[in-house]
Amino acid sequence: MPKPIYVLNGPNLNLLGVREPHIYGKTTLDDVRGLCEVRAAALGHAIDFRQTNSEGTLVDWIQQARTDAAAVVINPAGYGHTSVAVLDALKALTIPIVECHLSHLATREDFRRKTYVSLAATGLVSGFGAKSYELAIEAAADLISRAAS
Repeated sequence: MPKPIYVLNGPNLNLLGVREPHIYGKTTLDDVRGLCEVRAAALGHAIDFRQTNSEGTLVDWIQQARTDAAAVVINPAGYGHTSVAVLDALKALTIPIVECHLSHLATREDFRRKTYVSLAATGLVSGFGAKSYELAIEAAADLISRAAS
């Protein structure tokens, strides 16, 4: 069986639809999971969708992706701006990494405009709300296909 695309979500994303809906929208994380599953299946891929509020757990999942995933789509949330540990784990990957954010980081507070994850990511999708995840899945699938050719 082909390896799945890991879709990894960092802290507070479990509160989507409730936390700051004027920024993040009213779509829940379960809704996002459904969008990702449908989009990935249409492209011939499965996903492994996870969320944690723990930095160490996120690092463990990234390390697991080294052998168990075809690509990683990651919304590191706040850890994107603070975690060198997440960056170091991502730098150990040889598979595509697509960074994903619901909001448009360049229009947010200064500290949100740069992420450590971007230093390791193959690409970035930001600012399209829940659609960002679908676009990130498409990008990951394309990168997987290109690597296989």
